[in-house]
Amino acid sequence: MSRVGRVERTTKETSVLVEIDLDGSGKVDVSTGVGFYDHMLDQLGRHGLFDLTVKTEGDLHIDSHHTIEDTALALGAAFKQALGDKVGIYRFGNCTVPLDESLAQVTVDLSGRPYLVHTEPENMAPMIGEYDTTMTRHILESFVAQAQIALHVHVPYGRNAHHIVECQFKALARALRYASERDPRAAGILPSTKGAL
Repeated sequence: MSRVGRVERTTKETSVLVEIDLDGSGKVDVSTGVGFYDHMLDQLGRHGLFDLTVKTEGDLHIDSHHTIEDTALALGAAFKQALGDKVGIYRFGNCTVPLDESLAQVTVDLSGRPYLVHTEPENMAPMIGEYDTTMTRHILESFVAQAQIALHVHVPYGRNAHHIVECQFKALARALRYASERDPRAAGILPSTKGAL
């Protein structure tokens, strides 16, 4: 059974297409018009081993906020769609990723309940190219809201803004990969005592 999600989202501000295959090999084709964001989505696909296509056209003449936010919303919705009934998955995943002086710790529960805990160093550089570093939390909030997962992201230290953000996306990719993978010992079993996720 394929685990593929496809979401198209069109507003007066953006037009977004996201396709994700949870059982892919890390093939990524991403274009949002925001270079650093493309780089982060590339990390997500490659380290999660998700085949990921993202095509976004947005009102970049205003700024990148709508483009980044709407892409994250569509990505979360596509991820939820691809998970399907969640039968036989591990459900929980965590990963710690260093990137030079920075460290990210990410834990995820594919619970069906959206919740985000996010901490990163204060006084980070405000911009990475045209990417507003305050958007990282908003990306995660938007993704979590649509994917309906619980996500804890903690960056206890780091100096370089590029490294601080990138290690979060790499750790997120791995944690999502581990949580969404099929558990050979749990075939046909929903990982919940409630009988619903």
